[in-house]
Amino acid sequence: MSQTDKILNHLKQVGSISFMEANDLYRCRSLPRRIKDLREAGHQIISEWRTDTLGQRYTRYSLTN
Repeated sequence: MSQTDKILNHLKQVGSISFMEANDLYRCRSLPRRIKDLREAGHQIISEWRTDTLGQRYTRYSLTN
């Protein structure tokens, strides 16, 4: 199964994913590229900026309905 397929399955089952989750769970170090691939394949994915407890900003991706 490709990284893109794994990311899509994660989005469908969990609802969202961040770079750290993609890296830890699937060894995907190029999440923005995988998200771009999914968007080009017709999937509606939104990007949302969040801030962690230490004040670091990150992007969380989720499928839209």
